[in-house]
Amino acid sequence: MTARPTVEIERRARAKVQPWSLGAPIAIALGCAAAVGAAALLGASLDDRALVVRAAAIAAVGGAMLAWLWLRHRGAEAFGAANSVTLVRAALTVLLVALLGTAPTPALGWLLVGLGTAGVLLDGVDGALARRRNEASSFGARFDMETDALLILVLAALVWQHGKAGAWILAAGLLRYAFVAASWALPWFGAALPPSRRRQAVCVVQIVSLLGALAPIVVPPWSATLALAGLAALVWSFAVDVLWLARHARA
Repeated sequence: MTARPTVEIERRARAKVQPWSLGAPIAIALGCAAAVGAAALLGASLDDRALVVRAAAIAAVGGAMLAWLWLRHRGAEAFGAANSVTLVRAALTVLLVALLGTAPTPALGWLLVGLGTAGVLLDGVDGALARRRNEASSFGARFDMETDALLILVLAALVWQHGKAGAWILAAGLLRYAFVAASWALPWFGAALPPSRRRQAVCVVQIVSLLGALAPIVVPPWSATLALAGLAALVWSFAVDVLWLARHARA
């Protein structure tokens, strides 16, 4: 009498794991392959044969990290459309990281602006899809946040590499990682923050300011001024969050 319920429970458990065993790794592998394929095409047009090698190495590391992150958040039953859009953004970011090793030219500058703009436009799509399709999850939120953080860091590095601003602009990309590192020494830094439109808006402002600074028609010192304005907004936003966390830590 007990055998049938046990078999049914095991069958349902296997069915629940199936989306991970097939969907997620396939999606991650396709995202990595797309980034490497695009890098091969760009490398040929930019006469940078090493671009595809850099992209493959970055995609391999990024794919492994994404798989690890998914394993830590295995509550979702499928990778989903919203996470697939974020994966496209992540693949675009991989291309931008790989392009850090390419010699700056005006044509490359416009290419970087185009890739970054595509990433920004898609940033609003994945969240809307997650809400509309009821696919919101802790994994999706973390995946989206880490993609944004890496995009800001690589854009800041590109602005510096292209001579549009000094090394100080790297602070725009390193602030978030410094915030995480601080939570190791001060646990109250790691407390959950309430949702904030201000935080989302400042993230967009920061990315747009970096893309504007990268545009070949924006030259120093105007590019540095634009980058500094975005960094100032980001520092202000982080300061607001730190003060909120400090007040609630004492409560």
